[in-house]
Amino acid sequence: MVKFSKDDSSVVVVIGSGAGGGVVGTDLALKGIKTVILEAGKRHETEDFINDEWDSFSQLAWSDQRMTSGSWRVAKDFAQLPAWIVKSVGGSTTHWAGASLRFQKHEFKAKTTYGNVQGANLLDWPISLKELEPFYAKAEDRMGVTRTNGIKGLPGNNNFKVFEKGAKAIGYKEVHTGQMAINSEERDGRPGCQQVGFCFQGCKFGAKWSTLYAEIPKGEETGKLEVRPESYVLRIEHDKTGKVTAVVYADKDGKTHKQKARVVCLAGNSIESPRILLNSHSSMFPDGLGNSYGHVGRNYMRHMTGSVYGIFDKPVKMWRGTTMAGIIKDEAKHNTKRGFVGGYEMETLSLGLPFMAAFLNPGAWGRSFTTALDSYENMAGMWLVGEDMPQETNRVSLHSTAKDAHGLPVANVHFDDHPNDIAMREHAYKQGSAVYDAVGAVRTIPTPPYPSTHNLGTNRMSEKDRDGVVNKWGRSHEIPNLFISDGSVFTTGGCENPTLTIVALATRQAEYIADQMNKGNI
Repeated sequence: MVKFSKDDSSVVVVIGSGAGGGVVGTDLALKGIKTVILEAGKRHETEDFINDEWDSFSQLAWSDQRMTSGSWRVAKDFAQLPAWIVKSVGGSTTHWAGASLRFQKHEFKAKTTYGNVQGANLLDWPISLKELEPFYAKAEDRMGVTRTNGIKGLPGNNNFKVFEKGAKAIGYKEVHTGQMAINSEERDGRPGCQQVGFCFQGCKFGAKWSTLYAEIPKGEETGKLEVRPESYVLRIEHDKTGKVTAVVYADKDGKTHKQKARVVCLAGNSIESPRILLNSHSSMFPDGLGNSYGHVGRNYMRHMTGSVYGIFDKPVKMWRGTTMAGIIKDEAKHNTKRGFVGGYEMETLSLGLPFMAAFLNPGAWGRSFTTALDSYENMAGMWLVGEDMPQETNRVSLHSTAKDAHGLPVANVHFDDHPNDIAMREHAYKQGSAVYDAVGAVRTIPTPPYPSTHNLGTNRMSEKDRDGVVNKWGRSHEIPNLFISDGSVFTTGGCENPTLTIVALATRQAEYIADQMNKGNI
């Protein structure tokens, strides 16, 4: 594997190796640009993955301390774990469901479409669906998304069959096994899905797309990409003109290193990315790098979420087959007659029994709880995911007292549900229960949100510098050679699972960076 000198100021440094960083880093290498990816976690290959939810969580999850505040339920139930993301090469693409959905046209124009929603900090994206469509197409092709590019859909398991029958019984029309970045047949040198179940955790077969094995190795083969695992970024440095010049990081032994850079692409997710910027304060940027307008860390979104489980009088065995290959899209449309703006998706979900016990109703005990667990074999499940409202007060900031192992302030995640989020969740609970009631459920169980897996905003994209952190290319409004390459650039969240959009934006950004470098503009 190639190794670049830490004094080589011609390299692009990418911080993070997930859906954004892994794609940007790979694409730049494929374009002949020397690139270094700094990843805080270890490198686990497919043979290292563990088909056990708790053990897999221990192996892959970002468990560094974080603090939580706000009125959201997660602050009560999971105060030390507000978000559930991965600390490993490949990032959260090693531990995700695979759902890959395009934003709808109106979701890029939320301010225009929804109007002034009291308490919400809505803003139109500086790009449109039409502008992003070619990159969505490229992303779907590289990820092997089912029901695109002639790729057949995944088979429906029992969980889906119950879900589909109930959906059609109450009049829903748009129900199928989804657009999934999981091979339904052999493709791109990776096998088709083996339907082993419990497949959020790392896919041992490589059927599910991940930058770990579907992208990064292609970049490494060019001799232009170096991946440095266990490289925990502390701060980004800049020169007297404000251009970034280097990234300071600590290795697994705590030793500090400095990698010089021509360009820096920050892709540490919506919590670590703003934390790194805020911790990179200087006399020129006293409130954090690229934060002169005070937007870094603000407008944190996590999607409206919840789950509904149905218990039946016969076995369902929902854990058999693909975890989230099932979707109802009818409620994704914008229809204010329901009492809220935006929409939501309903997607099949199964959790293992230990995870079910942890997430069914955290802190609950007694007959209602234990009888639900007793009925696990007869249970079907769905996840609810919808567009939440950006609020300036929902934010990632530096905690005033808590420090990490390197003496830096840890992130504090503050979140309060917007009334629109609450109204949407209640509607989704009602409709989810109706799906199962329509096919004979003896009991339905709505469950509260768990730690965030869709972390969005905090470095929002905007047309004007006074409204956000980056422009339509993910380029800092203030610093011409600093880019943000993850979901933190989302202006608003839409109701779709975000990974496909992150990959599309990263693909587009890599083309832009290469073009600007070739022209000598950065």
